[in-house]
Amino acid sequence: MERWEGRRSVVNADHSVRGDAVADAGAAGNGLTRALLWLIVAALAVRQVAVVLRQPPDERLLDLETWIGESGVLHVSGSLYDGGRFTGTPFAGLVLKPLAASAQQTLGVAWTFGSLLLVVVLGLVAARALPSPVGRRTALLAAPVAISLFMLSLPVRNALHLGQTSILPVLLVLLAWFVVREHRAAGVLVGIAAAFQPVLLLFAVLLWLTGRRQASVSAGAAFALATAAAWAAVPKDSWTYWVHHLAGAGLGERPDSLANQSLHGALLRLGLEGPLEIALFLAIATAVAIVGLRRAVRYARDGQVLLAVAVTGCVVVAVSPTAWQHQLLWVLLAVVGRVGKRASDRLVWPSVVVLAVTLPGTMLLPNITTLYPVRDNILLLAALGAACLAPFLPRTSPYWQHPVPTDYAKPVAARWRRVPLLPFWRRVRTRPNLLLELLLIRVVYDAYAQVRLAARAGRPLAEEHGRQIHAIEQWLHIDIEHWVNHTVVTIDWLREFFDYYYLTFHFIVPLTILGVLYARRPADYRWVRSSIGFATLLALVGFWLYPLAPPRLMPGLGFIDTVHGVQDFAKPDYGTLTTVTNQYAAMPSLHFGWSLWCGVVIVMLAPKLWMKALGLLHPLFTIAAIVATANHWVLDAAGGALVVSLGFGLTYLLSGPRRLATDGERATGTAGGPGESGQKDGEPGAADSVETEPASAEAAPDRPAASTEPALVPEREPAEKLAGT
Repeated sequence: MERWEGRRSVVNADHSVRGDAVADAGAAGNGLTRALLWLIVAALAVRQVAVVLRQPPDERLLDLETWIGESGVLHVSGSLYDGGRFTGTPFAGLVLKPLAASAQQTLGVAWTFGSLLLVVVLGLVAARALPSPVGRRTALLAAPVAISLFMLSLPVRNALHLGQTSILPVLLVLLAWFVVREHRAAGVLVGIAAAFQPVLLLFAVLLWLTGRRQASVSAGAAFALATAAAWAAVPKDSWTYWVHHLAGAGLGERPDSLANQSLHGALLRLGLEGPLEIALFLAIATAVAIVGLRRAVRYARDGQVLLAVAVTGCVVVAVSPTAWQHQLLWVLLAVVGRVGKRASDRLVWPSVVVLAVTLPGTMLLPNITTLYPVRDNILLLAALGAACLAPFLPRTSPYWQHPVPTDYAKPVAARWRRVPLLPFWRRVRTRPNLLLELLLIRVVYDAYAQVRLAARAGRPLAEEHGRQIHAIEQWLHIDIEHWVNHTVVTIDWLREFFDYYYLTFHFIVPLTILGVLYARRPADYRWVRSSIGFATLLALVGFWLYPLAPPRLMPGLGFIDTVHGVQDFAKPDYGTLTTVTNQYAAMPSLHFGWSLWCGVVIVMLAPKLWMKALGLLHPLFTIAAIVATANHWVLDAAGGALVVSLGFGLTYLLSGPRRLATDGERATGTAGGPGESGQKDGEPGAADSVETEPASAEAAPDRPAASTEPALVPEREPAEKLAGT
């Protein structure tokens, strides 16, 4: 018995040591991650300051200059609203007027640093306000992530560029809800915020509806006193703002401009105007306010107070007569809501919100006329979605902490022990979310186009590289471009065929393959999507490091541009693509690279022999087209083949073999064992396969995974306690 007790104590001690080691390793990893995130925050802050202060004096802090500059409205006697340059409330004018006596250059620097400090405090408060329970890792990383997202968002960047005060009201509201404990003081902060932007009085309504009535009354009183003080000090301006302009409506830019992301602005852009537009706006705004506030109250009582504040802020964005871009920070706060029962869907809503608030609509949606109403109102649609539509989970839901887990593929033995290289890269069996995937493809392609366009070089360097490539091909005896080009030009039907093939199939075939695989074989879709993504990124490096003139842009060699016709090389004209494409991004050729990727994928995955044959024809036709139209050298095609090969290789190195374990191997547990692949079962590196393709995500039951521990369902707490009172 003593021997057994001794063994057990040794085992317990061993487990204790191992557990402490794992905990120490996890803490070290979290600490390193946190340090890197704070380093990113510092880099973003430096960049934002540099972007603002490096601009010429007449191109930075435009609104601030309009207010307090030498000829600004706060210097000139008369109404603040002469000319419509000042858009704030009379109270805001009183607050800003003392700044007019400051030195302009010093004030600009102090204003920029002060605004960044407000953003940092805003991120710290938002991180502190996350609904419980909050994991240790989330608590450590929330603050730098929140600050980084705020700094990258369009509202903050716009406010820094213009020198606006729009960050301050948001911070005042968050301080009132999550920092200040005393009712009257919290209400005063909300009232002052509303004195800067009157529609923020909706937060006083939210205070009343959630049981904080003393704070609500204080908010109304503080707003009334601030407004009355401004009315006593500047009665003419107050009359102009509150009566003539109906609480500021119509001040500043045209209300139908794209910068106004309110319902009023959207209706005006749709062509409605006059009494009909006003009546429709009031009706929709009332409905949005009622639905949004009811949802906000429900989330506040559920313990998600930050989400309740975000939803109310999104209502403010929608129902304001004017909601300029620098006033839309509320939309980003809605990222805290949890949407989706599956773990794989949890990132969809945050990704949509972050992309909408960080990137311009032209980058999220293609330039198609039918999509203009969506593209032009993307921030408004995100605000309406958060206020009225997004199915945020309550904390009482069993999926709040235990979503349906992601189904990862089980790996087979890899050819090399070090495959996969990254331990967290695991292949997923189920189909990815379509909306998130479309956004990902669109954003990545737009970023690719922007980098490709930015990788410009002087024409002499590109032509020098063209002469180098031509000389190498002559030495290798593969300089067939001139002969093929002139031969095709003499055959009209062949020239027209290659011109059409060059302009059309480059995009149609890859998108078709991705669409078919997404619908029919989601496991393989993830694998092939990653490979073409890596190939495209590697091609960007080639465009940047080796600008190359294609044969059609090489003077003195006699090539004929069959697609665009004869060109003046000093001022080429390619129609609408002249200013949006880099004509010297020829090496490597993604025309051939993407076509080769299509051929390889079709040969590997197509079930019929004739399909595989057609797949091989596509890269053959493509290389003929790019050479015949004088758009690429033969060596460009070799470069395209190289980046595609590297794309497939990187995918294999990071995620392992594509084939899954068979049912027999799965039953016996022999596939992917430590002795065969150097990995333990269940470790990352799992690969997808056609042979054992699992059921799609839609077939999985909507229930959390079985667990030995019961799901933690938080109890409801009183609204007063949840609001921080």
